[in-house]
Order: sequence, then structure tokens, then C-alpha cells
Amino acid sequence: MQTRRTFIATLIAASFALAAGAPSAFAADQVIKVGTLKLMHGITPYFYDKFTPPGYKIEVIPFETPTDGKNAVVTKSVDFGTYGLAAATLGGAAGEPVVIIAAQCNRGMAVVARADSKIATIKDLKDQRVGILPGSTQEVVILDRLKQEGMTIKDIKPVRVSFSEMASALERKDIDAFVGAEPGPSIAVGKGVGKIVEYPYSTPTGTVNMVMTTHADNVKDKAELIKVFLKIHRQATEYAMANRAEFVNMSVQKLGLPAKTAELAAPNVELTWKLDEDWIKRAKYYGSQMLDKKQIRQLPDYGTFINASFIQQTK
Repeated sequence: MQTRRTFIATLIAASFALAAGAPSAFAADQVIKVGTLKLMHGITPYFYDKFTPPGYKIEVIPFETPTDGKNAVVTKSVDFGTYGLAAATLGGAAGEPVVIIAAQCNRGMAVVARADSKIATIKDLKDQRVGILPGSTQEVVILDRLKQEGMTIKDIKPVRVSFSEMASALERKDIDAFVGAEPGPSIAVGKGVGKIVEYPYSTPTGTVNMVMTTHADNVKDKAELIKVFLKIHRQATEYAMANRAEFVNMSVQKLGLPAKTAELAAPNVELTWKLDEDWIKRAKYYGSQMLDKKQIRQLPDYGTFINASFIQQTK
């Protein structure tokens, strides 16, 4: 009996020793939480699984507004978050620990008016009810466009509307026009209730739109994780842009869009990852416009707010 007990004890001890000597066989994958917006140009994270290396797992968390996405990064509810440059700049200017580590998309915006209206130009928005989401990149861009036309926000009647509600608000005639994000503009056009007034890319901000961010602590403490993540981000971005049919299909699946709407919106969305000198110049101009319009009290510290060193290492 003693021999049997000794054998069992030895077997158990050996099992523990084996487990201790090979922890990787039992270790769970490291989960990378990524926040994104419920927009077509926020679709890239849904392609991450294709390029995630062994030992990691992606969890995508969708948010309704840019502010929600930014706050998730600040509170470390997500490891990485993508949303508009406006929300990121608001956070950086307020001293919040938000760091831009890559671009997410360019374009994706449009000024849309009711199809049966006489609105054909930005100047025609005078005295009209215009749907705008405060704190969005689109807000700063339309203010800059109004300035180019010799107008101010006082010349229109701004109405707070979330991106996902803009097409419906236009259809209900609650507003006369909106400055939206895809797929909202294409939904309105596809339904025949809206028409494109312009794609507002003629300002010095150009086509810059959404950014990829992380918490400042991660820059200091999780440099290797950032490198792993940005390699995934770059590969997923390039794949989605090279396979437009899959880009459209993913938008249909994750956003519940009709295929025709997604196909209509796709040409107005440029998924990207690059942070080059031109992009940074435009982002700084954008910040100056927010300061000029008193949306921020000071500029972010661009020396730390935009960190292009990680994405450059993925080239």
C-alpha cells in the first residue's frame, strides 16, 4: 500500500513539475482591447484577427461617440482606441494621457443636404438647420469651411445630432443638412433623401480624420505591445484597402449596412496607418483651428501627444 501511495505522490509531483517547466502550454492568450467607432472608417479593427500572432487575442469594443472612445483610452478600459482627431486633441490639450501612435483613416466625411432642397454650396447653408456633432473632427472642418466662405457658425443653425442619427434626422426633416461621417452620407444618398453638397477636404486639414491612440503609460511601460499591435494595424489596414470587396462585406456584417450603401460609401473612405511629416503638419494646423475657435485653451504638447516612433518601426 505504501508503494502505491509513493507512486501516486511521485506522479503528481512530476505533473506539477512538468506544468511549471512549460507554462506557455497552459498560458492564456494576452487580450488586446481595441475601441472603435460604429462607422465605416472605423472598420479596420475587425480585420485584426487575420494578422494577430500566436499568444494574443483581439477584443473589439464599439463606441457611439468619439468622446466615449477617448475616455475609454484615458481610463484604460481599452488598450488602444480609434476616434477623430478632434476628440484626441481635446484630450491632449486638457492634459489627459492620450497619445496618437498611428493614423486610422483619411476622408470619410461629407456635407449632405436634403435632396429636394436648393442647397448646393456651403454658402447655401446660411440660416439652415445643420446637423453637427460637437467635439467631432467634422465640427472643426465645417467651421473652417464656413470661414473660407466668409461665414461663421452664427450664419447657420447648428443642431446637435450623433453620426448614426444624421441620415434619419434628415429624412424626418428635423434638419436641412448635416456634416456627417460614413456611412451616414451614403445612407441618405442611397435612400434618395439626401445629396452631397461637397466632400470638405479643401481646408489645410485636408483629408485627415481618425487616429489610433493609447494611454501615455503604455508608451513608457508597454513598448513591445505597441509594436506588436501596430504591426497588426498596418497589415489589417493594407489588407482592407487592397480587398475592397471584403472591406464592403465587413462593413455590411458589423454595421448592418445594405451592401449598396457600403459600396457607395467605400470610395470616400481611405483606411491608413501612416504618420508622416505632411500628416503631422495638417494635424497641428487642425489644433490651431481648435485653439482659434476657443474649443481648447492651449495646444497639446506635440512632442509627446503625437508619437510616430512606433509606427515608423513597422515599415
